[in-house]
Amino acid sequence: MNKTIRPNPNKLLLSKWTAVAPVNKERHFLVTRLLEPAAPGANITHLELEAVYSKQVCTMPWRDLTDSSRWLRGWV
Repeated sequence: MNKTIRPNPNKLLLSKWTAVAPVNKERHFLVTRLLEPAAPGANITHLELEAVYSKQVCTMPWRDLTDSSRWLRGWV
């Protein structure tokens, strides 16, 4: 049973995530930055994830983290 995760975008900064399937040989990630939207006052839609081991950074929509078949909250 897949449980839907509904993270609050305002509480995502510095949160820890584990990729269910490794991404570029990385499993553990940390949210290092919330990207500001182009329009002032608009909601945050994207974030930066940093791989813990290699320090590689990738940008993605924050809502992708709600897919429990791809991401798990915390470091598992």
